[in-house]
Amino acid sequence: MYNNKVEICGINTSKLKTLSDSEKRELLLRTKKGDSEARKELICGNLRLVLSIIQRFTNRRENLDDLFQVGCIGLIKSIDNFNTELDVKFSTYAVPMIIGEVRRYLRDNNSIRVSRSLRDLAYRALQAREEIQREKQRDATTDEIAEKIGEKKENVVRAMEAIIEPVSLFESVYNDGDESVYVIDQIKNSDDSDEQWIEDIALKEALKKLGERERSIITKRFYSGKTQMEIANEIGISQAQVSRLEKSAIDKMRKEL
Repeated sequence: MYNNKVEICGINTSKLKTLSDSEKRELLLRTKKGDSEARKELICGNLRLVLSIIQRFTNRRENLDDLFQVGCIGLIKSIDNFNTELDVKFSTYAVPMIIGEVRRYLRDNNSIRVSRSLRDLAYRALQAREEIQREKQRDATTDEIAEKIGEKKENVVRAMEAIIEPVSLFESVYNDGDESVYVIDQIKNSDDSDEQWIEDIALKEALKKLGERERSIITKRFYSGKTQMEIANEIGISQAQVSRLEKSAIDKMRKEL
């Protein structure tokens, strides 16, 4: 994707340094003690991580230099807020922080108009999410966010959804080289009107092409909001098998669409 662009913000991306986990650990410990050179080296050594993350946002037609700079802000926040006393990899903590910073930038530059009250609630929720993430070194749940800001869970969800730019159901949100996770993998729908929902997103014909078991898993997973483990217990197979069948079904539906 970057074959014809080796420089972003004046940085030659083909020569970015890569740090080992032990090197990151050592630099993080030195940074916490106030070593500015270690902090600088840590930032430079994680620019490849920023670069890999902003690639998922290239379909937004945003300026890559801008996204890279915003991602670097998220990286710096990760370094400054990382708790070295917990047994957590730095990248595990940094990735959602960088993604969150980029999404905030895209949200603030979104042309879709959202009411001030809804936007304010979303900002409070995002701030609470970051605070919980810093405290617990993991992603915050919606219940935790709602409790922290004293709002109903439904209101928090509505506010955060309102500031998210629409994306394709089959946009990749994660790729580890062997396997991708798409937006549709994370969909949960509690609407009882399955037929209407299918019509709205043009999936009815694609569903017809699936086998009975695959169609059953997709229906239970995305229309009834059940987890893979719940489905596995219902139909008598392992959770891993459900996961494989689900991804196979999604791949077939993507080809049909």
